[in-house]
Amino acid sequence: MVISRCVPENGRSGPSRSARKPSGKANRFVKNLASSWWSTVLLTTIAFAGCSSHSVGSHESQSLTPAGEAAVREGVRAFMQRVADDVTRDGPLAWCKYLDTRPVFFMAVNGQMAFPNGAAAQEGTQKFAQTINHIELKWGNDLRVDPLTADLAVVAVSWSEVQLDTAGHRVDEAGYFTGLAEYREGHWQLRDAHWSSPVPAPRGD
Repeated sequence: MVISRCVPENGRSGPSRSARKPSGKANRFVKNLASSWWSTVLLTTIAFAGCSSHSVGSHESQSLTPAGEAAVREGVRAFMQRVADDVTRDGPLAWCKYLDTRPVFFMAVNGQMAFPNGAAAQEGTQKFAQTINHIELKWGNDLRVDPLTADLAVVAVSWSEVQLDTAGHRVDEAGYFTGLAEYREGHWQLRDAHWSSPVPAPRGD
């Protein structure tokens, strides 16, 4: 807005009387400007709310149907059973085809990182297989599958395992397993995993 100025009689430059006291025309201009500004804000708010509701609606429309959830659960349950069967029959090397080979993969054991990526998991599994003559893996009857999307699901289950190494030693272990199963390239695999075993109770004095 242009502010009119004049040179008063005292020679000092300053606002004119019309500038000190806005005229009716100026008042109307300010009111119209304010009204226009608030209208813009209101329209922007309405548009944003519309976009937000559309986004929410789109997200909800992509959520799994009951039939979709059932299909994911069935697929992951069959996958987990196949893992146990193959590991028991073929040994630790069977894990290589069920673990994600990409850098996104990681595996933790009892709260410590065991394999930080897929390549490390493949290498570690192959080395471990050289020390084992036989292994038997069993999942408990408490398998839980939580479908997240059509391609992702959280799995959780108790487990027990018997290992016979090349020296003839037997190791019996049990604990709880959690992981993220992902469907890619036509089959399910584990994107990450965590194995845990019960912590022995501290011995009393």
